[in-house]
This record gives sequence, C-alpha cells and structure tokens, in this order.
Amino acid sequence: MTRHSESGSAILIVLVVMVALLGGGAALVSTQLKATRSTDLTRTSAAALHCAEAGLAAAREVVAANYGGWTAALGQSTEPTWLAAVSHDVDGDGVKDFTISLRDNDDEQAPLANNTALDNDLAIYVTATCIKYPEIQKQVSELVLYNGAGGCYESQLGGCGGNGNSN
Repeated sequence: MTRHSESGSAILIVLVVMVALLGGGAALVSTQLKATRSTDLTRTSAAALHCAEAGLAAAREVVAANYGGWTAALGQSTEPTWLAAVSHDVDGDGVKDFTISLRDNDDEQAPLANNTALDNDLAIYVTATCIKYPEIQKQVSELVLYNGAGGCYESQLGGCGGNGNSN
C-alpha cells in the first residue's frame, strides 16, 4: 500500500469548518439571548411605570381628602393608616403592587432651612413606588394641593362659576 501525501487533509478542513460553524452558532444564540433580555427589561420597565401611575391615581383623592393627616405623615418611612382605604393591588392577584409616600415640598422662606415634617403652603408631593417588579422599581410623584373644598356661595365675590354675584 502506498500512502498519498494529501491523506487526512480533508478531515482537517472539515474540523475547521465545524468549529467555525459552532462558533458562529454560539455567537447568534448569545446575541438572541441578549436581545430577548433587553426586550424583557423594556417591557417590565413600562409595566412598572404603569403600576406606579395607577398607584398615584388610586391615592390622589384619598390624600386630598385627608389633609388633616398630612403633617403626621410627612417625613415618615411608613404609609399613614388612612391610606389603607386605597387598594394597593393593581392586577388583582392579592399582592401589594405599590407603596405611597408623602413628602413636603420646599415651602419655607430663604433664611429658614426646609422643614420636611411641616407643610406651610397646603401642597405636598405624593409618590407612588411600584414594588411588583423588584429588579425595576419605578416612582411617580405628583404635587397635590389642598384648596379647602368649601362651598360656593352665589353672593360671594365673582359668584359661582364666574357668573357674577347676586348683589
């Protein structure tokens, strides 16, 4: 038997091609996994923002109606008890999805330091934090103003609804 000098070179070429194809396949799988993770983070981020906005919308009226409890709730790390009336479950699974906190706005005059435990101008920030997605927690804040919610009297200056007064 005589051996040819080119024997075995075909197997070497096949091995090089196989390694290149496996490397390319691994790169494609890695790219696809990263794209899937990125899409999942984007979707979760949007859902967390909607969750926080829903919490703010649910708490808005209760916070405005409980002006008397604002001062005791400012600067606290826990939610006031009167916020228990707000359903904290957005998706109906029985698990709390957001938290609410109250924070005083910067309402003191220049020489005084800002007192975060005292409201001077009938305005506070209400912040809803979505805790449903622990890896991406979104917060939404809104400035809530207390207007006294008194009755409208026809004989007051300007009347009701700007229609003049009855005098």
